[in-house]
Amino acid sequence: MSESDRRTVLVALWRMSRPAQIALIALVYALGVAIALGRGATVDPADVGIGLAVLVPVAASVHYANEYADAETDALTDRTPFSGGSGALAETGLPRRLALRAAVGSAAIGLLLLAWAAGPLGRRPLSAVHAVLLGGILLVGWQYSVGPLRLAWRGLGEVTNAALGGIALPLYGFAVVTGELTLDAVLATAPFALVVFVNLLETQWPDRRADAAVGKQTLATR
Repeated sequence: MSESDRRTVLVALWRMSRPAQIALIALVYALGVAIALGRGATVDPADVGIGLAVLVPVAASVHYANEYADAETDALTDRTPFSGGSGALAETGLPRRLALRAAVGSAAIGLLLLAWAAGPLGRRPLSAVHAVLLGGILLVGWQYSVGPLRLAWRGLGEVTNAALGGIALPLYGFAVVTGELTLDAVLATAPFALVVFVNLLETQWPDRRADAAVGKQTLATR
C-alpha cells in the first residue's frame, strides 16, 4: 500500500468514527457527571477520565458498525452535517469491510480497557454496574445497525437511539461518579431522552428516500 493509500484509509477511519458526534457523546457523559454533582457526589477527575477513555472506543465501534450497515443508503442520499453518515466510503471507494474491521477493532479496544478498569489491576476500578452499562450500549448500538435485530431497519431505531443517547449514556456518567444507579437519576434523564427522540426524527428525515430505496424502514420512511 502506498503512502497516499494509507493516508486515504486513515482519513476515512477518522471520518467514519464521527469525531464531532463523539465530542457530543462526551458532553452527554458530562451531563451524567453533572447529575451526580447535583446530588452532592464528590467527583474524582481521574475516575471521570478513565470512564471517558473506556467510552470513546465503544462509541467509535458503534459508529463504524453504522457506517458499514448504511453504506448503500449513504451512497444514495445527500449528506447534511447530521445525516447521511460520514460519506467516507462513498467518496473514497474503499470497501465496506474496512468499516466492519474498524468496528470490531474498536470494540475490542473498548472491552480490553473496560476489563482493565473494572478488574483488580485498574487504578480505581470501575464496577460491574459500569461493565453492564457499557456492554449494553455496545451490544444494542451494534444491533441498531446490524443483524440479527437491525433495529433501525424495523422502525425501532429512533426509540433505541433515544434510549441509548438520552438515558444510558448519562447514566453511565452518573454511575462512574457514584458507583450506582438510582431511580431519580433515571427520571432526570427522561426529558432529555424525549428531546433526543425528536432530534432523531429530524436527522432521519433527509435520508428517508435513500433508506426506502434499500429497504430500511425508519419512522421517517414509514
